Amino acid sequence: MPELFGSDAFSPQQIAERVERVGVAKARLPLLSLIMLGILAGAFIGLGAMYFTLVTSDPTLGFATGRVLGGLVFSLGLLLVVVAGAELFTGNNLLAMAWADGKVSTYEVLRNWVVVCAANFVGATGIAVMVYLSGHMDMNHAAVAEQYVKIAAAKCTLPWWTAFVSGVLCNILVCLAVWMAFAGRSVVDKAVAIVFPISAFVAAGFEHSIANMYFIPMGLMLKADVPEVPGMHAITWESMITNLVPVIGGNLVGGSVFVALVYYTIYRRGMRT
Repeated sequence: MPELFGSDAFSPQQIAERVERVGVAKARLPLLSLIMLGILAGAFIGLGAMYFTLVTSDPTLGFATGRVLGGLVFSLGLLLVVVAGAELFTGNNLLAMAWADGKVSTYEVLRNWVVVCAANFVGATGIAVMVYLSGHMDMNHAAVAEQYVKIAAAKCTLPWWTAFVSGVLCNILVCLAVWMAFAGRSVVDKAVAIVFPISAFVAAGFEHSIANMYFIPMGLMLKADVPEVPGMHAITWESMITNLVPVIGGNLVGGSVFVALVYYTIYRRGMRT
């Protein structure tokens, strides 16, 4: 079948088989490994968010240029997750395919999602603290710090339904990036597959729960150190939870329903391997 696609990439049918097989392995990882890999993934996404903020803090860039360049550099986060190896909640929503095929139990899937999401939070907030202590936000005459606060304020004032739908759209693109990365046989293949969907969701301003676990704590640490920014007083621990709940829910629906279950129905339903 690969010759039909004119390259040595895995075909969509083969991707579905690989995603399901990897999903079974992920669902049965030992707890300590799952936690450590989850912490790494949260930190990796935080590093991508740091890179994004640096680029978009430059006021000389036009709107579209800044958003697209910011999206390109944010792709660092998922590249690190996929190539270096880590467990990311949003990408792991693809476990729904193995669950739908009866290869893993509901308990195994929920265990993975809950543990990984919590570990991602530890990694993302932990790297936020480290970046804060590094003085990185003082760059460009503290424009980086102001940009962090603007980003956090926008997220903390987002209406519930908007956050949910934005989370759905975000994780459709994230899981498609992961899905297409499974087609690749080399690091270059995976990078090309990842960059465009990830830069698209970032440029469009869609909501990624793990990135928000970096941005909002950073805003909390910085809001007393920057000039007045509209909405900055809304940055609180309570508003972070108010943001994360619908965004996590939207990410879950986007990845598990609109990607994993759709492709399960197309390629795996009724098949037993």
